[in-house]
Amino acid sequence: MNFTQGLKAARSRIVIILGLLTSVGIIVAIDNSDLTIAKNQRLLRGVNTPGNIFLVDTSKGIPTPPSQELSAQEQEFARIAWKYFERNYQEQTGLVNSVDQYPASTMWDTGSYLMGVLSAYKLGIISEEVFKKRISSCLQALAVLPLYDNELPNKSYNTTTKQMVNYDNSPSPRGIGWSAIDVGRLFVPMNILTWQYPEFAGQVRAVIKRLRFSHVVQGGIMFGAVVGDSNTTEYPQEGRIGYEEYAAKSYSIMGTDVFGALKYDDFLQYENIYGIQIPTDSRTPDRYKAFNYVVSEPYILDGLEYGFDNYSREFAYRVYRAQEERFNRTGIPTAVSEDNIDTVPYFVYNTVFTAGKQWSCITDKGEDVSQFRSLSTKAVFGWYVLYQTEYTKKLLEKTASLYDPDKGWFSGVYEKTGKPNKAITCNTNAIILEALCYKKFGPHLKLLN
Repeated sequence: MNFTQGLKAARSRIVIILGLLTSVGIIVAIDNSDLTIAKNQRLLRGVNTPGNIFLVDTSKGIPTPPSQELSAQEQEFARIAWKYFERNYQEQTGLVNSVDQYPASTMWDTGSYLMGVLSAYKLGIISEEVFKKRISSCLQALAVLPLYDNELPNKSYNTTTKQMVNYDNSPSPRGIGWSAIDVGRLFVPMNILTWQYPEFAGQVRAVIKRLRFSHVVQGGIMFGAVVGDSNTTEYPQEGRIGYEEYAAKSYSIMGTDVFGALKYDDFLQYENIYGIQIPTDSRTPDRYKAFNYVVSEPYILDGLEYGFDNYSREFAYRVYRAQEERFNRTGIPTAVSEDNIDTVPYFVYNTVFTAGKQWSCITDKGEDVSQFRSLSTKAVFGWYVLYQTEYTKKLLEKTASLYDPDKGWFSGVYEKTGKPNKAITCNTNAIILEALCYKKFGPHLKLLN
């Protein structure tokens, strides 16, 4: 009996064996799936955490409004946001100012600018010619910017000269370090351009191939870079819950192992606010030398750009619900995030929770500046398009006139005085464009719908 004849004779036994193997595989897959689901449920429900655990009412579910056309008013809102980028574009370099008429920018804001251009084009606010010119000129600039330690972009650049600068925009030939989170933000539009606009793939590659990642990602964790006391580079771990996972996702798409940074459960703990268990980071500033801000922005961006994952969907809704509940109990319209403000100290963190305190407003040094607690315009637009609840509609009505028609949107409204926070920034106007684009087209990075 030759091999072929033997194979035919044994085919019934082979079928049985394959069937048994398939059955075992299915059982193992189901068991693993059940274990994963059970672990996810324990994490989201806050097992081993004190207090009453808040669960989303599954009979109602988390609001997930479908994509829909913009109203005439919303289209006008988008056009107003684009005014910022007309006014603050630096023709000679291809970069855009982070703050109105101030010639400096971070990589976070450069990423926001690119997202603003992508959104404005999809919404029909700018022509294809303008879109291609803006994207190409910015990528050209990014491909030649001097890098800190010849590794990654500096924390700030002069937008008229492309020089590395300090935060006061004075020249810094060596640079002041890099932000892993900011670079992660920059990678979001890079991924969109590569997958959805392949004509820019070569320019994106020219930007990426210069970068070195041996210090920014180590052991699956992200690290920033700063100039230490001895003038040597130090690498502090960077990122807290919300921001850390948001930025890590774009590194991951770029092929970088950021397994540790992607995990929500390694430093997760809950803070009970109005009976809602808010996700917070157990790495406290007194020990880890960085604040664990719980703000709207990273969760909003996760939804607008990636379309949420199992954890971020739940955590984002909790962060949103706490703010809605504050309004229900106090009558104070609440949508908080970090923002530029129009007076000293010029930048503050309006938080749901940080450093052991609820609803605190602090500087990056931890100074209490509660007098500047405010309603954030970009947070309003973000929560509005993600959920479209009665509360988010009220917030939008509250902020609908917070703009200069020739300059763009203001950053918000101060709670204490009710006066507008007239800081006008790239990030606020870009996120408004992103949000309105999301309302019409859905998540920016989602390839399969």
